[in-house]
Amino acid sequence: MIGLACVLPLLVGTVLLGAGTELSARTAGRAGLLGALLTLALVAVAWGSGAVVDIPWLPALGLRIHLGLDGISGPLAVLAAAVTAAACGTTFGERPRGGSAATFVGCLLLTLAGAVATFAARDALLFVVTFELVLVPMWVLITRFGDDRDPGARREAGARFVLYTGFGSTLMLLGVLLLVSRSGTADLAALGAARGEGLGLGVQVTVAVLLTLGLAVKVPVWPLHSWLPLAHTTAPTAGSMLLAAVLLKMGTYGLVRLPLATVPDGFARLAPVLAVCGVVGIIWGGLVCLVERELKRLIAWSSIAHMGFVALALASGSDTGVTAALYANIAHGVISALLFLVVGGLKHHWGDDDLTIPRAALRDTSPLTGFLLLVGLAAGLGLPGLAGFWGEFSAVVAALSPAGGRPAALFVVCAVVAAVGAALAAAYSLRVARLVWLGEGSEGSAPPGREVLTRSELVPGALLALAVLALGVVPGLLLAVTEPALVGVVSR
Repeated sequence: MIGLACVLPLLVGTVLLGAGTELSARTAGRAGLLGALLTLALVAVAWGSGAVVDIPWLPALGLRIHLGLDGISGPLAVLAAAVTAAACGTTFGERPRGGSAATFVGCLLLTLAGAVATFAARDALLFVVTFELVLVPMWVLITRFGDDRDPGARREAGARFVLYTGFGSTLMLLGVLLLVSRSGTADLAALGAARGEGLGLGVQVTVAVLLTLGLAVKVPVWPLHSWLPLAHTTAPTAGSMLLAAVLLKMGTYGLVRLPLATVPDGFARLAPVLAVCGVVGIIWGGLVCLVERELKRLIAWSSIAHMGFVALALASGSDTGVTAALYANIAHGVISALLFLVVGGLKHHWGDDDLTIPRAALRDTSPLTGFLLLVGLAAGLGLPGLAGFWGEFSAVVAALSPAGGRPAALFVVCAVVAAVGAALAAAYSLRVARLVWLGEGSEGSAPPGREVLTRSELVPGALLALAVLALGVVPGLLLAVTEPALVGVVSR
């Protein structure tokens, strides 16, 4: 089952790429939706049954195709498949700009295939290979199907994406090669169980620096974040959904599986720097959001701020911190997918997303679309009872009591600054609600009785909103499966 979960979206995506312009947008969207839903079912069955694939890959080098899902990777694989299915639904209504719908949906499924394989990889080198598979279709989505109003910005976004992520991939590969050569194995379970035993402190620190820097680009953590706002602004709606809910999650998952689990002493030396960078990103992103004029770009900057909480929680190194990071990771994936779905629809309907233009109140013209936006904004500001609250609140709590070997006073300061950042999130979320939900003019109103979002967008939007509510009201649904898997990561 786990092998099929990786291969199925790869095969369907490849077939769609070969179909070219012969398929309509609706047919391609249905094929993509069916492929993503089948992948979701396979992932759920493989995760629940504990299915494992372990076969030789390159015997001369001792490399194996070793796949399996646990309580850490399973929820992320489910999230990737669910968000991809929602993204395929956005293609029903119209042919994507810049090329055929079949090519567009094919890139979505290839991204899903690489993401599921990355989350399932139990071999460090296989993790690197599958991670890189995601970057190519994502680059195509940005450069070929992105916003066609400014071709120069689209080319720049693609170039930044390639340069930054390529640089991060190089550092990550060097770190993995050093770790594997010194440890004598690429098996992530064995590396996690050894926890750096037999490696000198200098080697652990070097490995941790290479891996953390390389993966921090993918997350992204300040100051390695500047590729993300432009990529989000340029990418199509479905591309932004996958970029925020899938690609960024692969980076934080890599931080947990590689430096935190395999070289904990070396990672502890870097933890204060990672914590400071995380809280700077929280404040930096929040301040930009207070004055940002473009709605989609504002949501992109808010992602940088939210991922700062994940970085702070991971840096704390405690059970609470790692649990908070994984919870915030899943919560942000659902929330950001919902927000980019709604904001992308608004941008298409308005023709732009300039917040300085007085708009008609969504609560009057498109109440369902406005309600989905309001749910996403409320969850993003950390309102209790919604998904965003538990991860970010727990991240601040974890920073107040970091694991041993970390400067407690510094982490307390970081916790205070992060709390201020949460207040900034409330300020910019309420700003967007005032400008869009309440409205200040008459521009961009939908025809009477017609929502801004189509039915094929409202249905996945409603399901994402339900997930936001469920994760907020019953956080134990996710904690029950993640906490047992964390024992082997955090505890010696």
